[in-house]
Amino acid sequence: MKRLAIYARCSTDDQSTAPQLDALRSYADRRGSEVLEFIDEGVSGSKDRRPALDALREACRRREIDALAVVKLDRLARSVRHLTTLAGEFEAWGIDLIVLDQGIDTSTPAGRLLFNVLASIAEFERDLIIERTRAGLAAARRRGVHCGRPKTATTDEQRTRARRMRESGQSLRYIAGVLGVSPASVHRMLAEPE
Repeated sequence: MKRLAIYARCSTDDQSTAPQLDALRSYADRRGSEVLEFIDEGVSGSKDRRPALDALREACRRREIDALAVVKLDRLARSVRHLTTLAGEFEAWGIDLIVLDQGIDTSTPAGRLLFNVLASIAEFERDLIIERTRAGLAAARRRGVHCGRPKTATTDEQRTRARRMRESGQSLRYIAGVLGVSPASVHRMLAEPE
């Protein structure tokens, strides 16, 4: 294995890809591989398009790498559909996928089987997270907790100016820009009784 791409990803800015990169670089050193690094920080695995992933796929298309290593499948993608799409692309380009923590190497039949099983589990885990999050938000709303951004405080003067501008035919976006608030805040101000 001469040319190895390594891909690391974390979902939020307060997380770090450092542990993934340490493991991947160590693997590359043991194999004596030339390494190309692709890192997405603060990007959800549910997104099909990510800057580093897109660059990785382009490098694959140009046949600049022979294999791709990731720490876990869920770092690469969170849905079976996306994982199998990526795996199909890698296979068509002649690129082996190695997943360190899960012992996957798609150059073998057993590795391909394990890849598909673990891809299904990754999607299941993501669905559970979404379900728990929705249930938690619904429970919070039932208790009267406000979810989402805090409402922007507006003054009587802003409301008066917003109404005048709207009556003169200005758009919500324009009014928001003038007043320094969001269009949603302008909409809320206009809906409030005078």
